[in-house]
Amino acid sequence: MGEPALLESLVALLTLTLLEIILGIDNILVLAIMTDRLPAHQQPRGRFVGLGLAMLMRIALLVFVKALIGLTAPWVTVLGKPFSGRDVILIAGGLFLLVKAVMELHKTVEGGGTEHASKRAVAAGFLWTMIQIALLDLVFSLDSVITAVGMARELWVMITAIVLAIIIMMVFAAPISRFIHDHPTMKTLALAFLLLIAVTLIIEGYAEGEEEHVKKAYLYFAMGFSLFVELLNLRLLKRQTRRIRPAAGS
Repeated sequence: MGEPALLESLVALLTLTLLEIILGIDNILVLAIMTDRLPAHQQPRGRFVGLGLAMLMRIALLVFVKALIGLTAPWVTVLGKPFSGRDVILIAGGLFLLVKAVMELHKTVEGGGTEHASKRAVAAGFLWTMIQIALLDLVFSLDSVITAVGMARELWVMITAIVLAIIIMMVFAAPISRFIHDHPTMKTLALAFLLLIAVTLIIEGYAEGEEEHVKKAYLYFAMGFSLFVELLNLRLLKRQTRRIRPAAGS
């Protein structure tokens, strides 16, 4: 490999790694919400296994890239509209994530049943949680793999970028999960993000042309702005709490 080709590959590797991390935000949110239902001692293992499954899923799809490209061929036709394999996976994954997010949001807002849910999680929750994460990893892997195929030529660049992105996500998954767990309003906001992602997946699966697809930049801007406002609220609440404590002490 010549120097220009090597430089091109390294630039592609760096750019693709950053993009894979951005596309992995969805994965981290889902992982944080789902593993939060597990007992505390199982959560680190759940995050590690979940991201490990995401990495294996992406690499498997890359290796079988021809099969991935074949997913664009129509599988079924409903009311005159053809749906490809990719469309079916996106719609099914979006509906699954929508139902899951609504159920978790109901538990979070209504409260109660937490103790009972924890007992169920001890009995059979880990395996079931990993199965759900694996299914959603398949959905989230599509965008990641399609991006990799579109940006890089060499398979080693794609695989390396995915591995590096997953390692970085493993480092930050625990702090993000802890932060969401410690701040109930952040968990509610994260579940709202999941609802938004679910609806986006369904629209992506149903859209016919590229112009009808939801632009991810709009989605990430909405999520980023909402997160910024919520962080301001948390900071304001923290300052108010500090003021109230000295007043109460006097």
